[in-house]
Amino acid sequence: MAFPRSLTVVLAVCMVLSQAVTVPDASAESNRNFDDLLELFADWREFESPPLLNGAPDYTAEQFASRDDEFQALRVRLQSFDIGDWPIPQQVDWHLVRAEMNGYDFNRRVLQPWARDPAFYNSIWTYRSDVPAHEGPTHHAVVEFWQYDFPLAASDQERLARELSVIPPLMKQARRNLTGNARDLWVTGIRDIRGQRATLDEIELMSGESASDELRKAIQAAKAATDELIAWLESEAHSKTGPSGIGKDNYTWYQQNVHLVPLTWEDEVRLLERELARAWSFLKLEEQRNRDLPPMVAASTPEEYNARANEAVERIMDFLEEKQIVTVTDYMEPALLEHRGAFVPQEKRNFFRITAHYDPAPLFTHFYHWFELARMDIEPHESPIRQGALLYNIFDSRNEGTATGVEEMFMHAGLYDDRPRSRELVWILLAQRAARGLGSLYAHANEMTMEEAGSVHMDWTPRGWMKTEKELLIFEQHLYLRQPGYGTSYVTGKYLLERTLADYAKQVEQRGEEFRLKDFFDRLNAIDSIPISLGRWEMTGLDDMVN
Repeated sequence: MAFPRSLTVVLAVCMVLSQAVTVPDASAESNRNFDDLLELFADWREFESPPLLNGAPDYTAEQFASRDDEFQALRVRLQSFDIGDWPIPQQVDWHLVRAEMNGYDFNRRVLQPWARDPAFYNSIWTYRSDVPAHEGPTHHAVVEFWQYDFPLAASDQERLARELSVIPPLMKQARRNLTGNARDLWVTGIRDIRGQRATLDEIELMSGESASDELRKAIQAAKAATDELIAWLESEAHSKTGPSGIGKDNYTWYQQNVHLVPLTWEDEVRLLERELARAWSFLKLEEQRNRDLPPMVAASTPEEYNARANEAVERIMDFLEEKQIVTVTDYMEPALLEHRGAFVPQEKRNFFRITAHYDPAPLFTHFYHWFELARMDIEPHESPIRQGALLYNIFDSRNEGTATGVEEMFMHAGLYDDRPRSRELVWILLAQRAARGLGSLYAHANEMTMEEAGSVHMDWTPRGWMKTEKELLIFEQHLYLRQPGYGTSYVTGKYLLERTLADYAKQVEQRGEEFRLKDFFDRLNAIDSIPISLGRWEMTGLDDMVN
């Protein structure tokens, strides 16, 4: 199959290419084996977690400078491997370590969230992300509050107090480290720190009269330190006048060398423009085909929503099993049921809740995420390098791309044959993801502010469904400005998944074998949550996206 030249791997500009880590030639040491790579991986992960300063992770400029020699030594060790004769899965693992080291290097040189991004210091998370790690840059001592059950046992009170005790020294350090001039990141980041302050109030209320003295003191100290940081951020905001995007060249380098997405900034613009146009035009064709059908009616009561949600889960699971889409395991349906959501009054529904109140199934197919997280919890990959989350959101093309890709794939495979109006929702979801990603590209090129990128996101979402509840708009565009490539990963990952499916199917056909979609998804799942370019290499032997 021939693909457009613009969507093939393009070398990044010379200015930044010199920073990339490349596969060594045959003259490198040849006695290093996969066990040595695992040892290097363990040393790398230990190094990647910074030392402590006054009880909090140290993100000072002095810390990064003092440990640079140690980092360069790790990169030299990585480059010393001659992996040409290794099995492909082991070569893939080498590239994963390479990508993570490139991510550290890029953060240190360019992104610098500890210096440019106040939201980096947001320390309390009240929910588990639907991807392997929290979306966007996070520090190394976040409090996973969603893991606690109330009322707290004595041991949990002690643990929570200990975790909260990191906040005061970290808030103090933030005032020293935050020297950047990225206005959109700065101003919007204050919102995240205010959210932390509100969460601390909730923790205090939930802890109640049974809270230990130690926990009470930890909460009060964290609240005071958070208040001080908010006041300082607000006092400094007027002086922040610079752009927040990283620029086209940096964006391309980051995508190709960290997230291993073989596209340039320009490629992604063209791809997202194409997908946006396709989604809008196909939506209108669906509406034309369905013009004589009754309009969809949204759920208007909690009972009605719950009934639709339960039916959607059952419909999806039956479809996957009966149509032989993927091997259905015991943990998949419970994982989906746990995230059915709840009824939301019409005036408070955001974009995704609007779609779910018409038919939850299109959104629930995106919840393929929860199948993957359950698999990672219950059936971890045999390679330690693939167990748990890859650093720096390197998983985004795989996890967000697959979740977005299956929305349309399952539709084409017949999920909505008896519900043609639901097909309209699939195209609306795709249009929204293409529009928001396109806006984020222009924001990173510094051709638009975050607010202007949000206008693209809002105006190009069909039926005005992004104009109903602005918190989602701010959350998404802020995240995508903080984490380059995340806003586009839904569509770029979808494209890479479709290309992998095409290459895989072509090879099956050439061998004279029967193509089975179930085999494709089972293999994809077994390879786990790694960039699709690497998964494609394992599935097809094609390494052109990587080397």
